[in-house]
Amino acid sequence: MICKRCLHELKKRAHGVFVIVICLCSFLLIAPGVRAYDLPAVNLGFTSFMDGGPPAGPGFYFTQYFQYFTSGEFVDKDGHDLLPGAGEDLDVFVSLSQFIYQSNREILLGGKWGIDLIVPVVGIDLDYSTGGPFEDNGSGIGDVLIGPYLQWDPIMGKKGPIFMHRIEFQMILPTGKYDDDRELNPGSNFFSFNPYWTGTLFITPHWTLSTRIHYLWNAKNEDPNRYFGDADDSQAGQAIHINFASAYEIIPKRLRVGVNGYYLKQITDTQVDGDDVSGRMEKVLGIGPGFVFHYSRDLHFFFNAYFETEVENRPKGERYNFRVVYHF
Repeated sequence: MICKRCLHELKKRAHGVFVIVICLCSFLLIAPGVRAYDLPAVNLGFTSFMDGGPPAGPGFYFTQYFQYFTSGEFVDKDGHDLLPGAGEDLDVFVSLSQFIYQSNREILLGGKWGIDLIVPVVGIDLDYSTGGPFEDNGSGIGDVLIGPYLQWDPIMGKKGPIFMHRIEFQMILPTGKYDDDRELNPGSNFFSFNPYWTGTLFITPHWTLSTRIHYLWNAKNEDPNRYFGDADDSQAGQAIHINFASAYEIIPKRLRVGVNGYYLKQITDTQVDGDDVSGRMEKVLGIGPGFVFHYSRDLHFFFNAYFETEVENRPKGERYNFRVVYHF
């Protein structure tokens, strides 16, 4: 027979185990509603200086981007550490190969048509010091981007260009590697419409301001990842994201240096099975230095660094971007 004292001790331990189990179950049930990271990968800092027009007029362009993002903190909706003590370490390597044709034919309001195609390759590496709930899906092809656009010729002044701009109807196609048993994937598994307007203003022949303003709309994901539980579908909210940069020419026709940044703000709630889910809106601001080096009229090199702040429902980190543009 078990003595009363032993029985009492067993009841105490059983109660403790029960409390732990309840807490764990509550975390698993609540976690899908409080974590986010719903938006697809978009242009955060890939483009910067002199963005309002092609550097060498009509023709074929090839651009190669290399971007490295590193984060040691996943952030919740209040800007606090989402996984305290987990010791998360996220590294993302992105290679974008971009093919552009800029025509010399006006088709609408003086705008000349063009076509833009971007093929991404993405590598994701997530590690923890003590373990965490998210897993990466390794490396693979990302979501292909394609868009027709209209480019307007520069407005000229007595000392050179004053303003140039473009509008593109960019689409993100769900071609990337995706696994619903992983939270961090190279592909999103849903279509997105991501049009933008971009412009460059020459304050003086040596000093420029550039911006690119995107609107993001996302279709439904008919196979949402495991963090959505038994949901039949999910739909990431709409968002606005902006790149901005200012550069000053310090070596005539060769080198411009300046500051560059990006800002993303989700403006509608994510939906799960058609119902809004609050507390998942994403936000981030990144700012840092950069430069563009014009090797020749047809070959250009860009470098940008970004350090993130004002982050909500995203990994918070640093982003480094290198870009080569060649005109054939």
